[in-house]
Amino acid sequence: MSASSWFASPRHGPLPALLLLLTLGTGLVDAVSILALGRVFVANMTGNIVFIGFALAGAPGFSLAAALVALAGFLVGAGVAGPLIGLLHHHRGRVLAVVTTAETALLGAALIVAALTAEPFGAAPRNLIAGLAAVALGMQNTAARELAVPDATTTVLTMTLTGVAADLRERNVPVLLRRVFAVAAMLLGGLVGALLVLNLSAAAALAPAVVLVAAVSLAAWLVSRRPAPWHERGR
Repeated sequence: MSASSWFASPRHGPLPALLLLLTLGTGLVDAVSILALGRVFVANMTGNIVFIGFALAGAPGFSLAAALVALAGFLVGAGVAGPLIGLLHHHRGRVLAVVTTAETALLGAALIVAALTAEPFGAAPRNLIAGLAAVALGMQNTAARELAVPDATTTVLTMTLTGVAADLRERNVPVLLRRVFAVAAMLLGGLVGALLVLNLSAAAALAPAVVLVAAVSLAAWLVSRRPAPWHERGR
């Protein structure tokens, strides 16, 4: 499969491109959570678990409350998305559309809180923003798992990077490129998000993330209106 066919194939349709946009959005959101919410991940729970350990040990700069709220929020989001996907009969287009619609609302609420609160955030707004964003990313992670597009997890790159290194000898350029695209999207999101947080505000970094997710939601609704082979997983 070529890189171009991965972005628009009968098997996955527009899903790879849409999930790449969500990966970019994840980088933006994690920039906010790390730099403005007390060193907490809302998308990467592996890192968040480690941060909870740091906070329990008394390491300075880590918010135990925010990390625990983010973990709980992520689990709630993932737990809600699972049954919701079943109600949607595993229709991949509708799964992405519904989940990203909910995600837009959650991140939009986080944006409103951030915009109306002076920085540095106090404990209450910090935990609220972290919780809302974590629920959103928990839902997104579950949706990406259901959609099962290769190398498009949208939130975690560990196995993607492992694949880049482990499969390098095979010289499969299309596979390498799609993995590089995923890494580049997350990197770009983190870079832009950090610049916005450091030079403007957390709200300034959350705003483009909300726009990206809303755009994905609109696109997913539009492409789900007509039957297509990629709507069903495994085709």
